[in-house]
Amino acid sequence: MAELFTIKMEKMVYGGDCLGRLPDGRAVFVPFVLPGEIVQVEITEDKKRYARGKPVAWVTTSEDRINPRCIHFSACGGCQYQHLDYTKQLEQKEAILKDQLQRIGKIQDPPIQPIVPSPNPWYYRNHVQFHLGQQGELGYIHADGEHLLPITECHLPLPEINQIWPQIELGSDSGVYRLGIRQDSFGDQMLVLEGNDPEPPEFSEDIPVSAVYTPPDAGLTILAGQDSLTYSLLDREFQVSARSFFQVNGPIAEAMIHFLLENMSLSKDIRALELYAGVGLFSAFIAEKVGHLTAVESSGSACFDFALNLDLFDNVVLYEAEAEAVMPTLNLPVDLLVADPPRAGLAPAVHDALVTLRPQQIAYISCDPATLARDSRKILNNGYQLLSITPFDQFPQTSHIESISMFVLKIA
Repeated sequence: MAELFTIKMEKMVYGGDCLGRLPDGRAVFVPFVLPGEIVQVEITEDKKRYARGKPVAWVTTSEDRINPRCIHFSACGGCQYQHLDYTKQLEQKEAILKDQLQRIGKIQDPPIQPIVPSPNPWYYRNHVQFHLGQQGELGYIHADGEHLLPITECHLPLPEINQIWPQIELGSDSGVYRLGIRQDSFGDQMLVLEGNDPEPPEFSEDIPVSAVYTPPDAGLTILAGQDSLTYSLLDREFQVSARSFFQVNGPIAEAMIHFLLENMSLSKDIRALELYAGVGLFSAFIAEKVGHLTAVESSGSACFDFALNLDLFDNVVLYEAEAEAVMPTLNLPVDLLVADPPRAGLAPAVHDALVTLRPQQIAYISCDPATLARDSRKILNNGYQLLSITPFDQFPQTSHIESISMFVLKIA
């Protein structure tokens, strides 16, 4: 039998785990427990400098602990915070963001603003992805990260998505390994089937949905309806194709747009550059307020949508390329930089180019506090001042932390 350690948990850390200390002083990271709880822990990963464990029994529980809503919580890898009241979730996310900026970014007193809560802590996702088991059953990746957990309920997708997914039947011979379900602002839904076979599976529809099949490195096949949806944010409509990314929490996306428009200096004298522009969600609101906008996006599908969504603007130029490939070649004045990078953050070539371009303002939209902290330190070292970091709770019940950081160039 594995040895058990009785540990008092200390604090939540990024990723959803709670940190405690083993008798030898090493940090041990344990999921689904809360600060202050005394827990019997079984070690699952033993490293020289740290360990990971799983809770076996509770000696004492936190007064902040609540009953999770979902029967799959603690087995499913999708949610990390259902055992914590929503207001406490927000407090923890603010504290974790501060900790990451201090420890990794070496920013002593980061100017973190109050987190913007999601209007809907449940049933907020307009897009959800299921993995398929050997018999075609729908599920999510298990909390151990190693196998599929078939599910019977989920409390994060929009209610209409929750009505449709239990009706979907994909047999063991479908060849589909992942299924996405999206819903736009007008209630239209799309199934995105992913498989390795170049030929699409047999498909029949008993419900009014669009459906597409997307094998890797091959063309998309429309199985039913259309290959795009239409989202409306702040009275502006956006086409989003099946392979294009779009924000999953509409009300929080609108709050982020509002924030950017209120906190950036925008005028017809401004030349803006947006990296990782996607389908043009932020670009469309910026373009109408600046003299010129240069946008960079590497996804061909997103560029197709961007061109359509910003077709009315004649002051916009779009590059379909990686940001690190375009940035060193730009020979134009840039007053404002907006960047919404993936989890990996800004590439070194982007930081190098910033030294040359030296925009007066930088708005950094982050989905990962660790890479935000790393990139913030580099930006500060290159002569910028960090005005504010505002977290937005894009993903309630999970450990994900979205934020917008505002930088200005220091006056020499």
